[in-house]
Formats: sequence, C-alpha cells, structure tokens
Amino acid sequence: MRKGDLKKQIKILRFGLKEVYKLQPWVLPVTIFHSLFESVSPFINIYMSALIIDELLGNKNIHNLKMLVGITILLNLGIHLISTALEHLKGLLIEIVYENQDMKLSEKIANMDYEYVENLEVHKLRTKIKEAQNMNGAGIPLIIQEMGRFIKGLITVITSTFLVIDLFIPKITGGGIPFINSIWFSYVFLIVIFVGTLISLKLTSKAEKGLFKYFNKLMDLNRVWGFYGDMVSDYNVGKGVRLYNEIPIISDELKKFDKNSRKMFNQMGNMKAKYSAFDALISSLSSGMVYSFVALKAIAGAITIGSIVKYVGSINQFMTGSKEVLSSFNEIVNNNKYVELYYDFLNIKGEKHNGTLPVEKRNDDEYQIEFKNVSFKYPGSEIYVLKNVSMKLNIGERLAIVGMNGSGKTTFIKLLCRLYDPNEGEILLNGIDIKKYNYEEYMSLFSIVFQDFKLFSFSLGQNVAATTDYDEKSVVNVVEEVGLKERLNTMSKGVHTSLYKDFDEEGIEISGGEAQKIALARALYRDAPIMILDEPTAALDPISEFEIYSKFNEIVGTKTAFYISHRLSSCRFCDEIAVFHEGRIIQKGNHKNLIKDEEGKYYELWNSQARYYNEKESA
Repeated sequence: MRKGDLKKQIKILRFGLKEVYKLQPWVLPVTIFHSLFESVSPFINIYMSALIIDELLGNKNIHNLKMLVGITILLNLGIHLISTALEHLKGLLIEIVYENQDMKLSEKIANMDYEYVENLEVHKLRTKIKEAQNMNGAGIPLIIQEMGRFIKGLITVITSTFLVIDLFIPKITGGGIPFINSIWFSYVFLIVIFVGTLISLKLTSKAEKGLFKYFNKLMDLNRVWGFYGDMVSDYNVGKGVRLYNEIPIISDELKKFDKNSRKMFNQMGNMKAKYSAFDALISSLSSGMVYSFVALKAIAGAITIGSIVKYVGSINQFMTGSKEVLSSFNEIVNNNKYVELYYDFLNIKGEKHNGTLPVEKRNDDEYQIEFKNVSFKYPGSEIYVLKNVSMKLNIGERLAIVGMNGSGKTTFIKLLCRLYDPNEGEILLNGIDIKKYNYEEYMSLFSIVFQDFKLFSFSLGQNVAATTDYDEKSVVNVVEEVGLKERLNTMSKGVHTSLYKDFDEEGIEISGGEAQKIALARALYRDAPIMILDEPTAALDPISEFEIYSKFNEIVGTKTAFYISHRLSSCRFCDEIAVFHEGRIIQKGNHKNLIKDEEGKYYELWNSQARYYNEKESA
C-alpha cells in the first residue's frame, strides 16, 4: 500500500470511529470488553486443563484437584455470563447505531438543498449506502464488528504468545534427541507455521476480494427483489394486478430474475468453496505440525504431559488469532470504501445563498413579486427550461399559469420558492432580490400544494396542520371549507382519525380526490399571504376542480395566488393568465382578451379542451 493510500485509509477509519462514537458512545467500549472476555475464554480451559492433567499424573492431591476443577468451573461460568450479557448489550447498541444512522441520513436529506435531493448522483450515493448496509452491514456498522474481531484476535495472539514462549526456550534434558530442544528446531517450526498462516490469510483475502467484486451485482439483484417484493405486497397495487391479470408477467420476470441470481450465487459459492477447501487443507497441515512439534518436545522430555494440552491449544489459538487479526484488518480496509460513501454523503455542501434580511411582517399582506429576465437550466443540463421570463404580480391578484407539459410551469414555481436559484436574472420581493432574505422567513410567506404532494399515515389533523400540536377547531374549519365535511362526519375519531393503515389498523383509506382536498386544507391552515396551487386537483373531475378553485378563490380573499392547471376552464376567474411555451411566456392577459386571439396558443389550448365539456360544465 502506497503512503498516500495509507494516509487516506487512516483518515477514513478515524472518521468512521468518530462517527460510531457520535451515533452511540458506548458501543465501542462494550465491544472491546466483549472481545476481551471472548478471547480469554478458551485459554481458561487450556491453562486449567494442563494444571489438572499434571496434578493427576503427578502428586494426585485430591484437595488440589477439587480446587482446580472448582476454579475452572467458576471461571467458565463467570466469563460465560459476562460475555453473554455483553453480547446482548452489544447487539442492542448496534441496533441503536443502525437507527441513529438512518435518522442522521434522513435528516441530512431533509436539510439538504432541494437541487441535491433531485440530483441523480446524490440519489445513487444514498442508494449505495443503503444497499451496502442491507447486504452485509457494510459501512459504519461493520466497523464495530471488525474492530471487535481485530481486538479479539490481538488479545488472543498476545495471550497465546505469553503461554507458549517458554516452549521455544532451549532446555538441557536427558533425552536422546538433542536437536528437538535446539533453537533451530523451534525456528524451523515457527517459519513453517508463519508461512502456513500467510498462505491461509492470502486465500481468505482472495475469497473476500472476489466476493466484493460481486457486490454491485448483488445490490442490483437486491434492488430488483425489493421492487418485486414491494409490488406484490402493496395492497394499492393489487387492484391493477388482478384487473389486468399481471400475475403471469410478474411470474415470468421473477423466473428470469431467479435464473440469473442462481447462476451468480453458484459462481460465488464455487469460488468460496475452492478457497475454503485450500484454506482447510493448510489449516489441517498446520495443526498436524503443531501436534508433531509438541509431541516431539514431550518425547524429548522438554515439557510435561499436561503442558501438551496447554501448548497445542495455545499454538492453535495463536494461528486462529493471527488469522483473525489480519483478516479483520483486511475487512476494515475493504470496508473503508463504503465508509467513504457515507463520508461523501454527509459532506455534501449546499451552495444556496441564505440571506440575512428579515422579511417584513405586514398586516395588509402587501407583498409584490417580480421576475426580471429569469433564465434557468437544471444542473448537468445545457437546455434552458425557462428563458428570459419577466413578470410582475401585483398584490391580491390571481395569476393562472397554463401551458403544455414541459413548458416550464412547475419550474417557475420552484424558482419562486427558492428550491432552485436562477442561472440568470433575478426574482424580487418588494423590490429586493429574494436571495437576500432569510430563507426560512421567506418560505413562511407561501402556502403551496404541488401536484406530487405527500400525505402521511398520521392523523388527519397532523396531516392538515403539518405538526403534532395544532388547533383542532381550525383544522375542522379548513377541512369543511375544501368540501370534506361529510367525509369528516364519517370518521369515528374525527380529526384524530389516522389516514391509511400502516400504523393504525383503524386507519381509513381515502380516495385520490379526498387526498387532494386534504392537501388543499393544509395550505389553507398555514394561512400564508401567498397561495400556490400547482395542479393539485388533477385527480378531480372538471366540475369538482372548478368548484374547488372557485371556493378556494373565495377563501384566499385579498391574498396573492398562483394557479397552475392543465384545464383552462378552471382558471377563467383569474385576473391574469400567463401562457408558457418552451420555457417562455408567449401570452399574458385575462381569459376574455386571450380567447379573442385566434392565432394564439391560449386559443389553441382552449379549443382543444372545449370538446370535452358542455357549456354547463365550463360555465
């Protein structure tokens, strides 16, 4: 390993250890103590057995034998109980590490600038962290396990060395094989054992590296399996699966998936079996060498019969411990690449400028918004989604934004809400660039319902208020205002009724239209001076949509409002309509004036939809 690579590995490991401490400060100390007791446990029987055998073959003192056996039992029992308790505690603490890590990653995403949330590379990075953790606990959790193995192996090596060191000290005996007691015989044995251990480690390392090569493929398989598992178990998907008889296609795809996964797992199994077989052969030969060496020492009169047990056991423990030290070190190095993913994710820096100006709190809601020559293209793209957009929205006005899919309508709203910042031009609030305002204060001006809104499996009140502490009366008022009074009356727990059944068996299932009305109620409850509806009523029929928008228009009162809709009939009440096309505003005006321009885009869009509605529906 090169010097630069070594420094990088140490840096990542230090970060990983610090992160483990932050996630759960007690997990590493408990792991160390658990490793200590786990490593010492085998030596109790090795050492005490040697003493018992020597006593049986020597003085045969019953009192001494009882004492040795009693000490052995007590030590084994004590260490076993402590080790078991520590193992249980360690397991609980590791679960806390998993939970805290997931929470930290979720908080990072929640606090991350939105442009990074939508970024494909950031999404891939988060997926890799999750898949690595799901596959074999790779990343931060694996540091705990491998550090435990490393410490256990290290203590085993130190303890076994202490117990066998005198075996390699030449002794003058009356035996007839003087060479066996020479230092050279010990050197030859140590060299053979060392070479055997290195070969065994190399084989294990090759097997582990081979398995890591399959990791990305395993992640893909795991992702596919998760997709099919979710699809089959999700009751919301069940209707379509049955109505379209999609079981055969799912079954066929699962068979292909199963065939490919079996092939890969067979390759992995064959590779692991090959290396395991060679490793077992080396281990067997090494064990044979140990028994031969110790037996010859006993024949030469250098050790007692009881010491045979001590030395054989200790040397085997030395080889096992050495292998565990080197193997765990290798795993830690391999695992660093997954710790680095976690490090990179946590160190994603938001580039959005957060201003310092407070937003003026006005009782009259006198807020004026202006777009000045705004152009924007998404990160990584050279195509402008908006180009030279200029518009001023006066206080209390209703602006409808219409246009075909991909014309830039939703992007316009994302820029207004500072989910992204313009590449060119500026957006002004009361004549000041919105980037100069404190972001949280600026966002408090808006009540927004996007077309891809999300409701949670919490109570209706919590979904409407977006908090656990809310004014129940206000929630009821806004729910009734959006047309859900009758539905609310059927809910056994009122606004405390849970939506869906994920967390509450008594939760209720709601329709798409009802979900959109709840999202509208959430916007009303916030009571911000600027209201934005980005096609939140797509699941409603045209008449219901028109009724919602008309009622919403009454509720908004003197507030400023933006409406985005594919259905032009729902926007006729607006003071001004902006027609977007290919990222530009190509027409502006009210419905009456725009419909007169028979060459304009608005006229084209209006007439393409008019055949779907009769005069009564569009009135």
